[in-house]
Amino acid sequence: MLKNTSEQRKKLITALAFISIPLSGFVTDIYLPSFPSMAKDLNVLEKEIQLTLTCYLLSYGISQLFVGSLLDSIGRYKPRLIALFTLVITSISIAYLDNIFYICLLRIVQGIGISILVVATRALFMDLYDTEKRAHYLSYFTVVWSCGPILAPFLGGYLEKLFNWQANFFFLAIYAGILLILDLAISGESIPEKKKFNLKNTVQLYSTMLQNKMFMLGIIILGLSYSIVMIFNIAGPFIIENTFHYNSVVIGYCTLILGFSWMLGGFVGKRRIYLEFEPRVKQPAIVQLILIGGLIAMSYFLENIWVMMPFLFLIHICSGTLFNNFFTSTMLTFPENSGTAGGLMGGLVYVITSISSFVISSTGNISGQMELSIRYIIISLLLFSTILLIVQANKKLLK
Repeated sequence: MLKNTSEQRKKLITALAFISIPLSGFVTDIYLPSFPSMAKDLNVLEKEIQLTLTCYLLSYGISQLFVGSLLDSIGRYKPRLIALFTLVITSISIAYLDNIFYICLLRIVQGIGISILVVATRALFMDLYDTEKRAHYLSYFTVVWSCGPILAPFLGGYLEKLFNWQANFFFLAIYAGILLILDLAISGESIPEKKKFNLKNTVQLYSTMLQNKMFMLGIIILGLSYSIVMIFNIAGPFIIENTFHYNSVVIGYCTLILGFSWMLGGFVGKRRIYLEFEPRVKQPAIVQLILIGGLIAMSYFLENIWVMMPFLFLIHICSGTLFNNFFTSTMLTFPENSGTAGGLMGGLVYVITSISSFVISSTGNISGQMELSIRYIIISLLLFSTILLIVQANKKLLK
């Protein structure tokens, strides 16, 4: 059991865990700048390429609903190894496919693999460390994770320009392969005591978690905060290439900038964690609404990349701030069942995100800045409404 291992090995395992965290962001985002070229190369519609992302997100989300309790029963280590191996094989396979249906199927498999990897990694911190250190490491979790959305599209844009869209998936295979080798060499089983799987107890545990109002509202806020980011990921590449007439490298730079804003929001959230609950959660949401209103107003007079990107940069900082705050507090709600709670939390967050992504891509063509802004304001209003509900729920708890 790793909890009793040497401090040196713990540090190596913790470092490896942090190195693996951005992989989920890479699997999600590295091929975003290639959306337009994939549509042309595979001779399919834009929404069919967007469906590969929706399939992945939905699979990732639904899988986590079940993966948590499974990992609490069988352990973290072997499932993590299997997940990494699966990511290697599926990434290589996608690079050689020219059928969108089979690419969507393999993206579903990748969603399952990433869900196992993420839940196992998240639970590792709960297994190895006490309460204080758990909160410390988990507060960095979203900051490190955001390296994926920052670096992946930037790298993907250059990989497509230098090679082709398939190069993105070869990179994913190499990344997962290196992690697999390092895991075999360094890591091991971290769970202190495996919990025998009991369907009745599992259903009761899920019922308890689902009835916890603060836990569920926190999950909805996490899902809507991430949905804000996904609006650009789904529609942005097509607007930048087809409307503003820039290439995949520029798309990569834009997603790099917005990924950095998400990371910056994570740091802001970490600095604000000690504020009173109400101002800590309401202020970023209000600022976000004001910024989106400003972008809508500007869109009546001027639409170009130089207007759109500064507004989106600040809007994504607000979402990153909210996500960081609610990730830590929601994750720590059920510390004794961290695998199950983490799986349920992550699963529902991505189910919410995948549903919003599907709705965004299915509600008409998003060809310009104004159409994009309208989607932002709708999700932001839903987010702010949920924050008002959780503020009221928190007041009742404190009475």
